[in-house]
Amino acid sequence: MKEKLALSIGFMAAILTAGAPVFAHHSFSMFDVDRDVAYKGTVAEYRWVNAHVHMTLQVDPGTGDPSTVGTWDMEGASTNIMARQGWTRATVKAGDKITVVAHPLKDGLKGASMFYVVFPDGKRLYQDIARPKGEQQ
Repeated sequence: MKEKLALSIGFMAAILTAGAPVFAHHSFSMFDVDRDVAYKGTVAEYRWVNAHVHMTLQVDPGTGDPSTVGTWDMEGASTNIMARQGWTRATVKAGDKITVVAHPLKDGLKGASMFYVVFPDGKRLYQDIARPKGEQQ
């Protein structure tokens, strides 16, 4: 009897542990994917980490839309997905001047889901396979 109980507890622990990564991942429903906002600023930090790449962008007054002024957390896709689009851990660095086109948080906090980045030379780098309507890959 004790053996069956121990096996049952072990089995349940294994099931719960295996399911943990699924519960840890969030959806993107917190972002307003119907809005593309351009944030023109300076990279303060770039973190090439899983589960999602993050970039902290400082947008100063006078660089565009006044509602974008401030320090923003830009969330990208996983390193694997972004690497397939040409990103690396060295794509951007602190001090780089870029424009991030992103989907802002619905609650108005200073966070957004990266759509693509525009570099000073005009080159675009997307976070995944999605492209603006009417633009082909």
